[in-house]
Amino acid sequence: LDNIETCSKETWPNYIRGTIKYLQDFSKNFSGVNILISGDIPQGAGLSSSASLEIALLRAISELYQLNIEGIEAALIGQKAENAFVGCNCGIMDQLVVALGLQGNAMLLDCSDLSYQDIPIPEGSTILVVNSNVKRELVDSEYNTRRKQCESVAEVLSVSSLRDLDIQNLYEAKDLLSDELFRRARHVITENRRTVDAAKAMKDNDLKLLGKLMTESHKSLRDDYEVSTKELDFLVDIISTEMGGTGGVRMTGGGFGGCVVSIMPKEKIPSVISSVKTYYSKFSGIEANFYQCTASSGAFRSTSRA
Repeated sequence: LDNIETCSKETWPNYIRGTIKYLQDFSKNFSGVNILISGDIPQGAGLSSSASLEIALLRAISELYQLNIEGIEAALIGQKAENAFVGCNCGIMDQLVVALGLQGNAMLLDCSDLSYQDIPIPEGSTILVVNSNVKRELVDSEYNTRRKQCESVAEVLSVSSLRDLDIQNLYEAKDLLSDELFRRARHVITENRRTVDAAKAMKDNDLKLLGKLMTESHKSLRDDYEVSTKELDFLVDIISTEMGGTGGVRMTGGGFGGCVVSIMPKEKIPSVISSVKTYYSKFSGIEANFYQCTASSGAFRSTSRA
């Protein structure tokens, strides 16, 4: 514990090493533990497998040594492990929802102060995740590049974060930016607005509006942020066509492969899966995997005062 260094042979142990290293900044009242780690979340698929590992590990050690870690503290430790130890400049969304999500709900998170709202999943709907099986590594992708590009725009426009801008501000400053930087910022600003609108649509049980917002989100990720792939785009098109406006679908995660996430009426699931099985492998030469999901409570939700 006094000399935790990165593992050069494999990536995944570094999430454990980094989490333990920075847990010591919170508390030194723990020592060694023999632990078996097992999981069924695909690695490198954009489904928060790293955040899940970090938060599960923190919950286990907190319980074993009675450390009384709260959910937000656990999320911050996990984020620091990825930023400072693994080398990925991720935000805190994945860690926080894994720690503090509520069963049957999505989470609307404000990253400026880590406040959040529970947003009920629309009644009668279900979540289907489809894995393109195009492998990607978040650290090795262009995630860090995208973040630097957004920070560059914020610096040029003299704001601390792109959330401080609206779309009119951006268009007024278009001549100060390259086309690439302009499009990166346009994605972030419009996505912030779509996120708030999507939360309202979910509260109103409006799957049609939610679907429209998810379609716009994927197009923005594809064209402005440029993190999609032809396989992800194909899956989005197939699923969207089969749903016929009754739900929504978009890529999820850092991009460059991985999964799409969709929400739809439960009765649509069989026909969507059938269509993907029929057409996706012919297009890509790859078989997709399917995960019908429910929103469960986070590892720290029942014990945290956060």
